[in-house]
Amino acid sequence: MDNPMEQHYRAIIEAVGEDPERDGLRDTPGRAAKAMAFLTRGYQQDIDEVVNGAVFESTNNEIVIVRDIELYSLCEHHLLPFIGRAHVAYLPSGKVIGLSKIPRIVDIFARRLQIQENLTQQIGETIQAVTGARGVGVVIEAKHLCAMMRGVEKQNSSMTTSWMHGRFRDDPRTRSEFLTLIGRGN
Repeated sequence: MDNPMEQHYRAIIEAVGEDPERDGLRDTPGRAAKAMAFLTRGYQQDIDEVVNGAVFESTNNEIVIVRDIELYSLCEHHLLPFIGRAHVAYLPSGKVIGLSKIPRIVDIFARRLQIQENLTQQIGETIQAVTGARGVGVVIEAKHLCAMMRGVEKQNSSMTTSWMHGRFRDDPRTRSEFLTLIGRGN
């Protein structure tokens, strides 16, 4: 057991009063370390490598939206999951980004220790930087296990955050169109 993360998970198992040598727990420190590495793999990913030049010239000047991008993240306060979906929109300014790149950008930031408010902003700022769009809008809706399993224990609560830039912030019609198209407007 050379992996420090495995050693820490073993110590946690002992600290809760369990025997890490018990049959069902013997391999748990290793499995938990691998799971944590997977859940936080966004730290090892680079935006430029993920986008991989998939930004293309386009005359499109209407809203582009990728809706319902599922996301899984870990609350940085309790290391418990929050699970939801992101809606990402941008107004091209001569360039569009490859469709698959937007969910990948969401994953890069979701697969880090996070709070939803920062996650929303990081996605928006990155889409803006990569595309040079005239505007970007991001809405995330998520359920937080830290509020469901502990603390207030509210099973039906969810959190919605938004980040708007450029025309999505400055033009009420553009903002309204985006929110309507994702089912959050009038």
